[in-house]
Amino acid sequence: MAKRSKARQRALEILFEAEQRSMDPQLVLNTRVEKAELIVNDYVRTLIQGVAEHRDEIDELLATYARGWTLERMPPVDLMALRIGAWELLHNEEIPDSVAVSEAVTLVRKLSTDESPGFVNGVLGRLQKLKPTLG
Repeated sequence: MAKRSKARQRALEILFEAEQRSMDPQLVLNTRVEKAELIVNDYVRTLIQGVAEHRDEIDELLATYARGWTLERMPPVDLMALRIGAWELLHNEEIPDSVAVSEAVTLVRKLSTDESPGFVNGVLGRLQKLKPTLG
């Protein structure tokens, strides 16, 4: 698995844990690093910080373009993958749009339901098409 793919999965795990425990994702990351003596790729920190900084904007876009789904109804793993994918798509110019989408789809293919890849691909695909009008 490529370094950034591993970083995305680790970031998803930390964002998921933070959401479930109603904690700040940065605090969860720092606690994991200290207690488990975990070495984290810098991209994990970048993803967590980026998603945290833009969460309101990202959640608003996801709520708007996830047809028929509220954020509360989404499987939590799907929501975290969507947040990561949306942040990469809209705020990280180093990552090609198609990579941001496909990596989010890969995450949910491994970690979520059978329907999740199509759902995540559809939502991020809409954001990708609308990206020029969103900024």
